[in-house]
Amino acid sequence: MSNRIIKLSRNTENAPITAESTQSVAFSHYNNISAQLPIEPKTGKLISNEVKEQALQCLKNIESIVKSIDHVKEDIIKITVFVKNIEDINAIDSIYADFFQNEFPTRTVVAVADLPMDNALVQMDVLISNGEGTYPQAPCALLKMARNTNNAPTNEMSTQTVAFSHYNNISAQLPIDPVTNQLITGDVTEQTTQCLKNIKAILESIDVPFDDIVKVNIFHKNASDIDAINKAYTTFFPDSAIARTHAYVPARTTVIAADLPMGALVQIDVVVSHGDGTPPQAIEDRHGIVIKANNTNNAPLSLLSTQTVAFSHYNHISAQLPINPQSNKVEVNTIAEQTEQCLNNIKAIVESINHDMDDIVKVNIQLKNISDIAAVNEIYTTFFNSDLPARTVIGVSDISMNALIQIDAVVSNAEGTPPQQ
Repeated sequence: MSNRIIKLSRNTENAPITAESTQSVAFSHYNNISAQLPIEPKTGKLISNEVKEQALQCLKNIESIVKSIDHVKEDIIKITVFVKNIEDINAIDSIYADFFQNEFPTRTVVAVADLPMDNALVQMDVLISNGEGTYPQAPCALLKMARNTNNAPTNEMSTQTVAFSHYNNISAQLPIDPVTNQLITGDVTEQTTQCLKNIKAILESIDVPFDDIVKVNIFHKNASDIDAINKAYTTFFPDSAIARTHAYVPARTTVIAADLPMGALVQIDVVVSHGDGTPPQAIEDRHGIVIKANNTNNAPLSLLSTQTVAFSHYNHISAQLPINPQSNKVEVNTIAEQTEQCLNNIKAIVESINHDMDDIVKVNIQLKNISDIAAVNEIYTTFFNSDLPARTVIGVSDISMNALIQIDAVVSNAEGTPPQQ
Protein backbone atom coordinates (compact mmCIF):
# COMPACT_ATOMS: atom_id res chain seq x y z
CA MET A 1 0.00 0.00 0.00
CA SER A 2 0.96 3.65 -0.19
CA ASN A 3 2.93 4.96 2.77
CA ARG A 4 1.64 8.49 2.29
CA ILE A 5 -0.47 8.14 5.44
CA ILE A 6 0.78 6.08 8.38
CA LYS A 7 -1.22 3.99 10.85
CA LEU A 8 -0.51 5.03 14.45
CA SER A 9 -0.87 2.36 17.19
CA ARG A 10 -0.55 3.30 20.86
CA ASN A 11 -1.00 1.92 24.40
CA THR A 12 -1.04 3.60 27.79
CA GLU A 13 -0.39 2.01 31.17
CA ASN A 14 -3.38 3.94 32.51
CA ALA A 15 -5.73 1.45 30.85
CA PRO A 16 -5.64 -2.35 30.59
CA ILE A 17 -3.04 -3.68 28.13
CA THR A 18 -3.43 -7.02 26.36
CA ALA A 19 -1.11 -9.05 24.16
CA GLU A 20 -3.80 -9.52 21.49
CA SER A 21 -4.76 -5.94 20.66
CA THR A 22 -3.62 -2.33 20.66
CA GLN A 23 -5.69 0.07 22.76
CA SER A 24 -5.79 2.85 20.17
CA VAL A 25 -5.20 2.59 16.42
CA ALA A 26 -5.45 5.86 14.53
CA PHE A 27 -5.51 6.29 10.80
CA SER A 28 -6.24 9.52 8.95
CA HIS A 29 -9.13 11.32 10.69
CA TYR A 30 -10.43 8.48 12.88
CA ASN A 31 -9.11 6.51 15.83
CA ASN A 32 -10.34 3.05 16.78
CA ILE A 33 -10.36 2.09 20.47
CA SER A 34 -10.32 -1.55 21.59
CA ALA A 35 -13.27 -2.78 23.64
CA GLN A 36 -12.78 -1.97 27.31
CA LEU A 37 -13.83 -4.35 30.05
CA PRO A 38 -14.38 -3.16 33.66
CA ILE A 39 -10.78 -3.94 34.57
CA GLU A 40 -8.77 -1.86 37.01
CA PRO A 41 -5.52 -1.27 35.06
CA LYS A 42 -3.16 -1.43 38.05
CA THR A 43 -4.42 -4.80 39.30
CA GLY A 44 -5.64 -6.27 36.00
CA LYS A 45 -8.73 -7.48 37.83
CA LEU A 46 -12.45 -6.85 37.54
CA ILE A 47 -13.40 -3.71 39.48
CA SER A 48 -16.48 -5.23 41.20
CA ASN A 49 -19.58 -7.31 40.58
CA GLU A 50 -21.89 -4.28 40.49
CA VAL A 51 -22.98 -3.08 37.06
CA LYS A 52 -22.79 0.67 37.77
CA GLU A 53 -19.21 0.39 38.99
CA GLN A 54 -18.35 -1.81 36.03
CA ALA A 55 -19.84 0.69 33.57
CA LEU A 56 -17.92 3.54 35.18
CA GLN A 57 -14.66 1.57 34.98
CA CYS A 58 -15.19 0.86 31.27
CA LEU A 59 -15.71 4.58 30.68
CA LYS A 60 -12.70 5.51 32.83
CA ASN A 61 -10.52 3.14 30.79
CA ILE A 62 -11.79 4.69 27.57
CA GLU A 63 -11.17 8.19 28.92
CA SER A 64 -7.62 7.24 29.96
CA ILE A 65 -6.85 6.00 26.46
CA VAL A 66 -8.40 9.08 24.87
CA LYS A 67 -6.45 11.42 27.18
CA SER A 68 -3.21 9.54 26.54
CA ILE A 69 -3.38 10.57 22.87
CA ASP A 70 -4.20 14.20 23.71
CA HIS A 71 -7.90 13.96 22.98
CA VAL A 72 -11.00 14.52 25.11
CA LYS A 73 -14.12 12.44 25.62
CA GLU A 74 -16.09 14.97 23.55
CA ASP A 75 -14.15 13.61 20.54
CA ILE A 76 -16.00 10.29 20.82
CA ILE A 77 -18.13 9.79 17.69
CA LYS A 78 -19.63 6.36 18.33
CA ILE A 79 -19.95 3.98 21.28
CA THR A 80 -21.10 0.36 21.37
CA VAL A 81 -22.29 -0.97 24.72
CA PHE A 82 -22.37 -4.75 25.16
CA VAL A 83 -24.27 -5.96 28.22
CA LYS A 84 -24.97 -9.38 29.68
CA ASN A 85 -28.43 -8.36 30.86
CA ILE A 86 -30.47 -5.85 28.85
CA GLU A 87 -32.29 -4.82 32.04
CA ASP A 88 -29.00 -3.34 33.30
CA ILE A 89 -29.12 -0.58 30.72
CA ASN A 90 -31.06 1.81 32.98
CA ALA A 91 -28.42 1.48 35.70
CA ILE A 92 -25.66 1.91 33.12
CA ASP A 93 -27.38 5.01 31.71
CA SER A 94 -27.29 6.76 35.08
CA ILE A 95 -23.48 6.56 34.90
CA TYR A 96 -23.37 7.13 31.14
CA ALA A 97 -25.41 10.34 31.24
CA ASP A 98 -23.16 11.85 33.89
CA PHE A 99 -20.05 10.89 31.93
CA PHE A 100 -21.12 12.39 28.60
CA GLN A 101 -23.43 15.13 29.91
CA ASN A 102 -24.62 16.97 26.78
CA GLU A 103 -22.12 15.53 24.28
CA PHE A 104 -23.76 12.22 23.36
CA PRO A 105 -22.19 10.19 20.55
CA THR A 106 -24.11 7.79 18.35
CA ARG A 107 -24.77 4.57 20.24
CA THR A 108 -25.58 0.90 19.84
CA VAL A 109 -26.71 -1.18 22.83
CA VAL A 110 -26.95 -4.94 22.59
CA ALA A 111 -27.13 -7.80 25.07
CA VAL A 112 -24.73 -10.62 24.28
CA ALA A 113 -24.45 -14.21 25.45
CA ASP A 114 -21.05 -13.73 27.06
CA LEU A 115 -18.09 -11.40 27.52
CA PRO A 116 -14.36 -12.21 27.57
CA MET A 117 -13.93 -12.03 31.36
CA ASP A 118 -15.76 -14.01 34.03
CA ASN A 119 -18.34 -11.87 35.85
CA ALA A 120 -18.01 -8.94 33.45
CA LEU A 121 -21.48 -7.45 32.97
CA VAL A 122 -20.59 -4.77 30.44
CA GLN A 123 -18.01 -3.96 27.76
CA MET A 124 -17.70 -0.83 25.62
CA ASP A 125 -15.77 0.21 22.53
CA VAL A 126 -15.58 3.59 20.84
CA LEU A 127 -14.57 5.39 17.69
CA ILE A 128 -13.09 8.87 18.06
CA SER A 129 -12.42 11.78 15.74
CA ASN A 130 -8.79 12.50 14.90
CA GLY A 131 -8.58 16.04 13.56
CA GLU A 132 -4.80 16.05 13.45
CA GLY A 133 -4.82 13.08 11.09
CA THR A 134 -1.89 10.68 11.00
CA TYR A 135 1.58 11.37 9.61
CA PRO A 136 2.26 13.05 7.23
CA GLN A 137 -1.19 14.69 7.12
CA ALA A 138 -1.23 18.22 8.48
CA PRO A 139 -3.50 18.85 11.49
CA CYS A 140 -6.85 20.40 10.59
CA ALA A 141 -9.54 21.89 12.81
CA LEU A 142 -12.40 19.77 11.50
CA LEU A 143 -15.73 20.05 13.28
CA LYS A 144 -17.87 17.20 14.57
CA MET A 145 -21.43 17.52 13.25
CA ALA A 146 -24.06 16.01 15.57
CA ARG A 147 -27.66 16.12 14.35
CA ASN A 148 -31.17 14.83 15.09
CA THR A 149 -34.45 14.85 13.18
CA ASN A 150 -37.99 14.44 14.51
CA ASN A 151 -38.69 12.13 11.56
CA ALA A 152 -36.83 9.31 13.34
CA PRO A 153 -36.88 8.17 16.97
CA THR A 154 -34.92 10.35 19.37
CA ASN A 155 -33.10 9.09 22.43
CA GLU A 156 -31.77 11.29 25.22
CA MET A 157 -28.71 9.02 25.53
CA SER A 158 -27.56 9.27 21.91
CA THR A 159 -27.40 11.48 18.85
CA GLN A 160 -28.93 10.08 15.68
CA THR A 161 -26.07 11.04 13.38
CA VAL A 162 -22.54 12.22 14.10
CA ALA A 163 -20.35 13.12 11.14
CA PHE A 164 -16.65 13.84 11.12
CA SER A 165 -14.49 14.37 8.07
CA HIS A 166 -15.66 11.97 5.33
CA TYR A 167 -17.67 9.53 7.47
CA ASN A 168 -20.97 9.63 9.28
CA ASN A 169 -22.09 7.16 11.95
CA ILE A 170 -25.78 6.50 12.64
CA SER A 171 -27.07 5.36 16.02
CA ALA A 172 -28.62 1.89 16.09
CA GLN A 173 -32.23 2.11 15.04
CA LEU A 174 -34.91 0.04 16.73
CA PRO A 175 -38.29 -0.67 15.09
CA ILE A 176 -39.82 2.38 16.78
CA ASP A 177 -42.57 4.54 15.31
CA PRO A 178 -41.08 8.07 15.53
CA VAL A 179 -44.52 9.61 16.11
CA THR A 180 -45.44 7.48 19.13
CA ASN A 181 -41.85 6.59 20.14
CA GLN A 182 -43.14 3.08 20.77
CA LEU A 183 -42.12 -0.27 19.30
CA ILE A 184 -44.30 -1.08 16.32
CA THR A 185 -46.54 -4.13 16.39
CA GLY A 186 -45.58 -6.64 13.75
CA ASP A 187 -43.32 -9.52 12.86
CA VAL A 188 -39.58 -9.36 12.25
CA THR A 189 -40.04 -8.40 8.58
CA GLU A 190 -42.10 -5.37 9.60
CA GLN A 191 -39.66 -4.53 12.39
CA THR A 192 -36.71 -4.67 9.97
CA THR A 193 -38.59 -2.40 7.58
CA GLN A 194 -39.19 0.12 10.36
CA CYS A 195 -35.51 0.11 11.37
CA LEU A 196 -34.49 0.83 7.80
CA LYS A 197 -37.19 3.50 7.39
CA ASN A 198 -35.80 5.25 10.46
CA ILE A 199 -32.28 5.13 9.02
CA LYS A 200 -33.56 6.48 5.72
CA ALA A 201 -35.34 9.35 7.49
CA ILE A 202 -32.12 10.30 9.30
CA LEU A 203 -30.15 10.26 6.04
CA GLU A 204 -32.78 12.30 4.22
CA SER A 205 -32.67 14.87 7.02
CA ILE A 206 -28.99 15.52 6.22
CA ASP A 207 -29.48 15.27 2.45
CA VAL A 208 -27.61 11.98 2.08
CA PRO A 209 -28.87 9.21 -0.24
CA PHE A 210 -29.44 5.71 1.13
CA ASP A 211 -26.84 4.23 -1.20
CA ASP A 212 -24.13 6.23 0.55
CA ILE A 213 -24.22 3.57 3.27
CA VAL A 214 -20.93 1.63 3.26
CA LYS A 215 -21.45 -0.75 6.21
CA VAL A 216 -24.52 -2.26 7.90
CA ASN A 217 -24.64 -4.08 11.25
CA ILE A 218 -27.78 -6.12 11.95
CA PHE A 219 -28.49 -7.38 15.47
CA HIS A 220 -31.35 -9.89 15.72
CA LYS A 221 -32.68 -12.09 18.51
CA ASN A 222 -33.57 -15.27 16.64
CA ALA A 223 -31.26 -17.06 14.22
CA SER A 224 -34.30 -18.38 12.34
CA ASP A 225 -35.41 -14.82 11.51
CA ILE A 226 -32.58 -14.09 9.07
CA ASP A 227 -34.53 -15.01 5.92
CA ALA A 228 -37.40 -12.74 6.93
CA ILE A 229 -34.91 -9.95 7.75
CA ASN A 230 -33.26 -10.38 4.36
CA LYS A 231 -36.65 -10.20 2.64
CA ALA A 232 -37.16 -6.71 4.03
CA TYR A 233 -33.49 -5.76 3.60
CA THR A 234 -33.47 -6.42 -0.14
CA THR A 235 -36.38 -4.01 -0.65
CA PHE A 236 -34.06 -1.19 0.50
CA PHE A 237 -30.83 -2.18 -1.28
CA PRO A 238 -29.90 -1.25 -3.95
CA ASP A 239 -31.80 2.02 -3.62
CA SER A 240 -30.98 4.02 -6.75
CA ALA A 241 -30.68 3.39 -10.47
CA ILE A 242 -26.89 3.80 -10.29
CA ALA A 243 -26.65 1.32 -7.41
CA ARG A 244 -28.93 -1.15 -9.20
CA THR A 245 -26.79 -0.89 -12.33
CA HIS A 246 -23.74 -1.92 -10.30
CA ALA A 247 -25.70 -4.26 -7.99
CA TYR A 248 -24.22 -2.30 -5.07
CA VAL A 249 -24.92 -3.48 -1.54
CA PRO A 250 -22.90 -2.37 1.51
CA ALA A 251 -20.52 -4.50 3.53
CA ARG A 252 -22.53 -6.27 6.24
CA THR A 253 -22.29 -8.06 9.60
CA THR A 254 -25.11 -9.91 11.33
CA VAL A 255 -25.04 -10.62 15.06
CA ILE A 256 -27.43 -12.87 16.99
CA ALA A 257 -28.15 -10.91 20.14
CA ALA A 258 -29.17 -12.37 23.48
CA ASP A 259 -31.59 -9.46 23.82
CA LEU A 260 -32.27 -5.97 22.47
CA PRO A 261 -33.67 -2.78 24.01
CA MET A 262 -37.48 -2.64 24.31
CA GLY A 263 -37.73 -6.35 23.55
CA ALA A 264 -37.22 -5.69 19.84
CA LEU A 265 -36.51 -8.55 17.45
CA VAL A 266 -34.03 -6.57 15.35
CA GLN A 267 -31.84 -3.46 15.50
CA ILE A 268 -29.67 -1.95 12.76
CA ASP A 269 -26.84 0.58 12.68
CA VAL A 270 -24.92 1.90 9.69
CA VAL A 271 -21.79 3.75 8.62
CA VAL A 272 -22.28 6.32 5.87
CA SER A 273 -19.89 7.94 3.42
CA HIS A 274 -19.83 11.72 3.69
CA GLY A 275 -18.41 13.11 0.48
CA ASP A 276 -18.79 16.77 1.40
CA GLY A 277 -16.87 16.27 4.64
CA THR A 278 -17.34 18.40 7.76
CA PRO A 279 -16.45 22.10 8.12
CA PRO A 280 -14.09 23.68 7.40
CA GLN A 281 -13.48 21.15 4.63
CA ALA A 282 -14.62 22.62 1.32
CA ILE A 283 -18.00 21.33 0.21
CA GLU A 284 -17.44 19.16 -2.82
CA ASP A 285 -19.69 17.39 -5.21
CA ARG A 286 -20.96 14.43 -3.19
CA HIS A 287 -19.72 12.16 -5.95
CA GLY A 288 -16.32 13.84 -5.99
CA ILE A 289 -15.17 11.01 -3.74
CA VAL A 290 -16.63 7.73 -4.86
CA ILE A 291 -17.51 4.55 -3.02
CA LYS A 292 -15.31 1.74 -4.28
CA ALA A 293 -16.84 -1.72 -3.81
CA ASN A 294 -14.91 -4.89 -4.59
CA ASN A 295 -15.37 -8.67 -4.53
CA THR A 296 -12.90 -11.47 -5.17
CA ASN A 297 -13.55 -15.12 -5.98
CA ASN A 298 -10.85 -16.01 -3.46
CA ALA A 299 -13.27 -15.34 -0.60
CA PRO A 300 -16.95 -16.26 -0.11
CA LEU A 301 -19.39 -14.24 -2.21
CA SER A 302 -22.86 -13.10 -1.14
CA LEU A 303 -25.72 -11.37 -2.93
CA LEU A 304 -26.53 -9.55 0.32
CA SER A 305 -23.18 -7.87 0.91
CA THR A 306 -20.05 -6.65 -0.81
CA GLN A 307 -16.84 -8.12 0.60
CA THR A 308 -15.06 -4.77 0.84
CA VAL A 309 -16.40 -1.23 0.51
CA ALA A 310 -13.85 1.58 0.49
CA PHE A 311 -14.54 5.27 0.87
CA SER A 312 -11.94 7.95 1.40
CA HIS A 313 -9.25 6.57 3.76
CA TYR A 314 -11.15 3.57 5.18
CA ASN A 315 -12.27 0.21 3.90
CA HIS A 316 -14.99 -1.91 5.53
CA ILE A 317 -14.85 -5.71 5.29
CA SER A 318 -18.02 -7.82 5.55
CA ALA A 319 -18.11 -10.39 8.35
CA GLN A 320 -16.38 -13.57 7.29
CA LEU A 321 -17.52 -17.05 8.28
CA PRO A 322 -15.17 -20.07 8.14
CA ILE A 323 -16.40 -20.89 4.65
CA ASN A 324 -14.28 -22.51 1.97
CA PRO A 325 -14.75 -20.10 -0.98
CA GLN A 326 -14.55 -22.90 -3.53
CA SER A 327 -17.32 -25.03 -2.02
CA ASN A 328 -19.15 -22.23 -0.19
CA LYS A 329 -19.41 -24.57 2.82
CA VAL A 330 -17.97 -24.78 6.32
CA GLU A 331 -15.58 -27.70 5.94
CA VAL A 332 -13.49 -27.47 9.12
CA ASN A 333 -14.61 -28.30 12.63
CA THR A 334 -12.18 -27.12 15.30
CA ILE A 335 -12.10 -23.54 16.53
CA ALA A 336 -8.46 -23.21 15.44
CA GLU A 337 -9.27 -24.36 11.90
CA GLN A 338 -12.34 -22.13 11.70
CA THR A 339 -10.40 -19.11 12.96
CA GLU A 340 -7.74 -19.71 10.34
CA GLN A 341 -10.36 -19.99 7.58
CA CYS A 342 -12.07 -16.73 8.61
CA LEU A 343 -8.74 -14.91 8.65
CA ASN A 344 -7.66 -16.47 5.35
CA ASN A 345 -10.89 -15.15 3.83
CA ILE A 346 -10.19 -11.67 5.20
CA LYS A 347 -6.60 -11.90 3.97
CA ALA A 348 -7.77 -12.85 0.47
CA ILE A 349 -10.12 -9.86 0.40
CA VAL A 350 -7.47 -7.47 1.73
CA GLU A 351 -4.87 -8.73 -0.76
CA SER A 352 -7.36 -8.45 -3.63
CA ILE A 353 -7.32 -4.66 -3.11
CA ASN A 354 -3.52 -4.53 -2.88
CA HIS A 355 -3.36 -4.23 0.91
CA ASP A 356 -2.00 -6.50 3.61
CA MET A 357 -3.19 -7.67 7.02
CA ASP A 358 -1.13 -5.06 8.86
CA ASP A 359 -3.28 -2.38 7.23
CA ILE A 360 -6.19 -3.53 9.44
CA VAL A 361 -7.07 -1.02 12.16
CA LYS A 362 -10.00 -2.77 13.87
CA VAL A 363 -11.20 -6.37 14.22
CA ASN A 364 -14.53 -7.60 15.63
CA ILE A 365 -14.83 -11.25 16.66
CA GLN A 366 -17.96 -13.21 17.52
CA LEU A 367 -17.53 -16.53 19.35
CA LYS A 368 -20.06 -19.24 20.14
CA ASN A 369 -17.95 -20.29 23.10
CA ILE A 370 -16.11 -17.46 24.80
CA SER A 371 -13.79 -20.06 26.36
CA ASP A 372 -12.36 -20.60 22.86
CA ILE A 373 -10.61 -17.23 22.99
CA ALA A 374 -7.20 -18.67 23.94
CA ALA A 375 -7.26 -21.04 20.96
CA VAL A 376 -8.38 -18.19 18.69
CA ASN A 377 -5.54 -15.97 19.88
CA GLU A 378 -2.90 -18.56 19.01
CA ILE A 379 -4.00 -18.43 15.37
CA TYR A 380 -4.97 -14.75 15.31
CA THR A 381 -1.58 -13.31 16.20
CA THR A 382 0.18 -15.27 13.43
CA PHE A 383 -1.67 -13.23 10.77
CA PHE A 384 -0.03 -9.93 11.78
CA ASN A 385 3.60 -8.86 11.56
CA SER A 386 3.42 -5.43 13.19
CA ASP A 387 1.27 -3.75 15.87
CA LEU A 388 -2.01 -5.58 16.35
CA PRO A 389 -5.31 -3.86 15.47
CA ALA A 390 -7.80 -2.57 18.01
CA ARG A 391 -10.19 -5.42 18.80
CA THR A 392 -13.61 -6.30 20.23
CA VAL A 393 -14.62 -9.85 21.20
CA ILE A 394 -18.13 -10.95 22.20
CA GLY A 395 -19.81 -14.27 22.90
CA VAL A 396 -23.00 -15.05 20.98
CA SER A 397 -25.57 -17.83 21.27
CA ASP A 398 -25.40 -18.80 17.62
CA ILE A 399 -23.64 -17.99 14.35
CA SER A 400 -24.84 -18.58 10.81
CA MET A 401 -24.11 -22.03 9.30
CA ASN A 402 -23.47 -23.39 12.83
CA ALA A 403 -20.03 -21.81 12.76
CA LEU A 404 -18.02 -21.33 15.93
CA ILE A 405 -16.62 -17.94 14.92
CA GLN A 406 -17.23 -14.94 12.66
CA ILE A 407 -14.84 -12.01 12.09
CA ASP A 408 -15.12 -8.61 10.41
CA ALA A 409 -12.53 -5.87 10.00
CA VAL A 410 -11.85 -2.25 9.11
CA VAL A 411 -8.84 -1.52 6.92
CA SER A 412 -6.80 1.65 6.45
CA ASN A 413 -6.87 2.97 2.91
CA ALA A 414 -3.95 5.37 2.45
CA GLU A 415 -4.55 5.82 -1.26
CA GLY A 416 -8.10 7.03 -0.63
CA THR A 417 -10.82 6.56 -3.23
CA PRO A 418 -10.97 8.47 -6.51
CA PRO A 419 -10.48 11.29 -7.10
CA GLN A 420 -9.01 11.85 -3.60
CA GLN A 421 -5.27 11.47 -3.31
